[in-house]
Amino acid sequence: MEVPREQVCVLIPTLNEEPTIGPLIKKFHDRGYSDIFVIDGNSIDNTRDIALKYGARVLVQKGKGKGAAFIQAISQISSPYLLLIDGDYTYDPADADNLILPLLSGYDQALGNRLIPSNHCSFSRLNLFGNKVLNWLFKISHGRYLYDILTGYRAFTLAALQRMRLYEEGFGIETEISSESVRNDDKVAFVPVSYGIRIGSDTKLDPFHDGIKIGRTIYRLAKMNNPMFYFGIIGLIFLLSGGIIGIYIVIDWLKNIDHIPLTILSVTLIIVGIQIIMFGIQADLQLANQREFLHEIQKLRRDK
Repeated sequence: MEVPREQVCVLIPTLNEEPTIGPLIKKFHDRGYSDIFVIDGNSIDNTRDIALKYGARVLVQKGKGKGAAFIQAISQISSPYLLLIDGDYTYDPADADNLILPLLSGYDQALGNRLIPSNHCSFSRLNLFGNKVLNWLFKISHGRYLYDILTGYRAFTLAALQRMRLYEEGFGIETEISSESVRNDDKVAFVPVSYGIRIGSDTKLDPFHDGIKIGRTIYRLAKMNNPMFYFGIIGLIFLLSGGIIGIYIVIDWLKNIDHIPLTILSVTLIIVGIQIIMFGIQADLQLANQREFLHEIQKLRRDK
């Protein structure tokens, strides 16, 4: 099947990517991709000038962060297909066709999987371990394993793109995109891609700080895809707190020591914990009904 490259918009969010943006755009042009859209986060080097020189259309984003750039760019895109790639040339444009092809076969998204054995040398042990932990956490909290939720190389149909409700302004955008694919029940293809070592500029990610932020984002977004998990964790904390206090009360009661205020607190925590868990169960049932309803609507649209 031939890839309609003229119908693909290649979106490249950038921030101080002077050493790599020119060769990256050139390689896409060499492969037949003519619509190159660079959205720049107010770079202080010559990124924008180089991008213009190599024939890309350039837009300066209004806010800060990769997420803000992506959200702003969506309103500017009308092509049937979008290819998202980082501007640091760690991803290879040679893999672009492989990401677009599944979209021509009915998939809503294609995700470029970096975490294949041949790419492990491009990761530090900490980064590789962190990516695997976050993928596992996403699976537990959202109920679907997406192999590489933090990849910066993805392809979308315009319809899938327009269904997304995105708000994350920073590096949490990849997590939110993955969460939205689960919420919308998108058909996602997983495509192995090559991944190289970043050259020319320093990484903008801090493994510890950003890893914690992404983990929090995964948990926060779970309330839309897996409310039982989200509220169950909160309810379990209340139950455990009440139970621990209750054990202390019982031990002292056996010694003829009463703790009336602590008893009230323990019972209250346990009751609140149970109520929160019951709320999570109810929300989970409502979500299941909503997904079934949306599935039927999509089926009717396809039948037309």
